[in-house]
Formats: sequence, structure tokens, C-alpha cells
Amino acid sequence: MTFATVADVTIFNVRNVKLRPGEQFRDVREVDLEPVELGGQRYLPLPESPEAGLTLTQTSSGLVLELELDVRVVGPCMRCLADAGLSLHVTSREYQATSPGESDELTTPYLVDGRLDLSAWARDAVALALPDKILCREDCAGLCPVCGRDLNREPHEHEGEAADPRWAALAELRDRL
Repeated sequence: MTFATVADVTIFNVRNVKLRPGEQFRDVREVDLEPVELGGQRYLPLPESPEAGLTLTQTSSGLVLELELDVRVVGPCMRCLADAGLSLHVTSREYQATSPGESDELTTPYLVDGRLDLSAWARDAVALALPDKILCREDCAGLCPVCGRDLNREPHEHEGEAADPRWAALAELRDRL
């Protein structure tokens, strides 16, 4: 089985695996991962080259590809900007039909000319496994919208805040009801 790492990209040559329908190939290899950008913030995978389980299953109509890995993603909390980390167990499945025709649904973008781009596939699978918000803790209070201090360390309220004049009409309506 051929694995190549070129410029932080792990490629697997699928043509070296000869399978008949119903047969399966399994292997575990290190896969180079790039950082993921989410909400304008950069999140680093730890380790940068985690071990990934690869399974290829030949069917009568094509090839089923499965990828499984564990990774920790670290970066800033989306509410308070403190360090945050998240451990993920990532599983992904792709399908490549023997004769896909014009259908994009029967092909995987990670397999081109018998070369499977494990790095791109793993990066995308990690990105899809991430939650909408990465937080330092579930009950993160975030930053104060007035002064910008961390409300987790210094919970406070501002006295006598001036109301935005654009909300005056709604305040009058509230007082009448």
C-alpha cells in the first residue's frame, strides 16, 4: 500500500489495492491535517498528524471509503476569546461508483485518478464535526458589550447606562402597555 506525504498532504494510491466485490481493506496511517478556520478564527488540530483508520470496501457497483480518527481542536473561545479545546471522534464515509456517468452524487471529490487525498478528506470531516460555537466552557458569559472585560472573571453590570435614542419609540410603547 502506498502512502505519500508531499507538502503536508497525505495521498493514498487506491490502485495498489486489488479487491473483489465483498472484500475489504483496512489500514491505519498518520494523516497530515491543516488548521480549520471557523467564524474567522483559526483552530489547530492536535496532533497535527493523527492516526486515521482507513477502510475500503469493494461493492459490485463501486468502492465505499471510510475514515475514522480522533483529534483535539484548539483555538479561541467564540464568546470570551480565552483558550478553548474540543476533542472529536470523527467518522466519514464516501462512495465512488465504478461507472458514475454525469452524477456528482456517485463520486467523491477526494479520489482523483486513483489517488485518494486523505488530508483534504480528514480536514473536511473534522470541519463538519465541529459544533457551531467552540466555547471554553458551556456556561461562558463572554465579554462585556460596554467595556470589553471578561464576564467570566469579572461579572459586573454598568450603572446608569444611557439608552440608545433609536430605541426611544419602543420604550414609550412598552411603558404604555
